[in-house]
Amino acid sequence: MDALSPKAEDILSCARSLILAGGYDGFSYADISEVVGIRKASIHHHFPNKADLVKALVVRHREAAEAGIATLEREVADPVDKLRAYMGYWEGCIADTSVPFCVCALLASQLPALPESVAFEVRAYFRSLSAWLASVLDRAARQGSILLHGTAAAEAETFMATIHGAMLSARAYGDARMFGLITRQLLERFVVRQ
Repeated sequence: MDALSPKAEDILSCARSLILAGGYDGFSYADISEVVGIRKASIHHHFPNKADLVKALVVRHREAAEAGIATLEREVADPVDKLRAYMGYWEGCIADTSVPFCVCALLASQLPALPESVAFEVRAYFRSLSAWLASVLDRAARQGSILLHGTAAAEAETFMATIHGAMLSARAYGDARMFGLITRQLLERFVVRQ
């Protein structure tokens, strides 16, 4: 995504917070106008409609995730440690409430009601994350550090669904520790004991 103006960044940040609090239909440009302190017409200047705004937010989220994954690929050699680092990232975000939920996971729960341009980007996020997880699981299995119970692609979907489900459980219980409790069990089912 191209660089955005500081005001457009503020709008995206506000939209992300509002979506995480109430979903796609849980906010309007009037809400953003009030929080950011700009007129609704100014929001429309940056993002002509709500679908454009949320699509830009999802693209930004996917790009940030892909950049984080690229950093993991460069900086963490062991595939199991990559998975731990990925889970640790979310555990930290949930604990400090900086990102208490994956915006794409939340939007995926609303997929049938989303505009197609937004739904397309949400699906692209899931495909990208799933492909990376499958590649990491496959590498770990080939080096013998984990035992897959199905194909790497199927296990990647299970891994991803468990991560997102753990976010949901942490939110439902109002207890950030629930995320770690669930995800540590996830990794334990794969790791081969030496």
